[in-house]
Amino acid sequence: MAYTIAVAGKGGVGKTTLCGLLIQYLCKKEKGPILAVDADANSNLNEVLGVKVEATLGEIREEIARAEMMNPSPIPAGMSKQEYAAFRFNSALIEEDDYDMLVMGRTQGSGCYCYVNGLLTTQVARLSGSYQYVVVDNEAGMEHISRGILPHVDAVLLVSDCSRRGVQAVGRIAELVKECNLNPKVMGLIVNRAPEGKLNEGTREEIEKQGLNLVGVVPHSEDVYEMDCEGKATAINLPEDSPVREALIQAVEKLLHSK
Repeated sequence: MAYTIAVAGKGGVGKTTLCGLLIQYLCKKEKGPILAVDADANSNLNEVLGVKVEATLGEIREEIARAEMMNPSPIPAGMSKQEYAAFRFNSALIEEDDYDMLVMGRTQGSGCYCYVNGLLTTQVARLSGSYQYVVVDNEAGMEHISRGILPHVDAVLLVSDCSRRGVQAVGRIAELVKECNLNPKVMGLIVNRAPEGKLNEGTREEIEKQGLNLVGVVPHSEDVYEMDCEGKATAINLPEDSPVREALIQAVEKLLHSK
């Protein structure tokens, strides 16, 4: 079974950027094959990695729903709806040189994402046996954890900014992980965008109060900010000697070596 790493945190803390750098790090360490999963309805992990997405699971689900109502149906003759659905969902897998990617996306219009969440769960369960690592970029907050989108998790990487509120938010996520009996082997916290890569005493006190395992502090970077503003793929364009990349690598190695 693949070693599954779930990346979680509240919105706007740089979670997806660090997730992309994590995937690239595993590739360079030849830990593959690797399955990258963007489990956020507002998908953008592909942008961090510089990958073009042709179709998400949500978009394919809508396509199949429309196909049932069309006359003549676009489903090939001799192929059942179930066979067509399996064929189309298989096509959602993006194959890169060092990793593959699956993007959840969203359904159209109003309503909950229960159906597409279920699709994601099914596809990850079906595919994960073919990979050494599965890295999942979860949506902001606690929704996926509470719904049990990932029934099997080996490591949880919590990402926060350097504010007390951010640390409190990931503290609640950590508690939910325990309440949902995910039972990861390891769970660690990365504090992102810290000025000069340092934490003040108030933040450290909150980390201790929440009982979190701090595995790394990633400094604020103008390079990352500029790349984001310019729409550049951070994981590809960030220099190898960037303090952000180096801090992330140290944190991940600390987390994984404790597994």
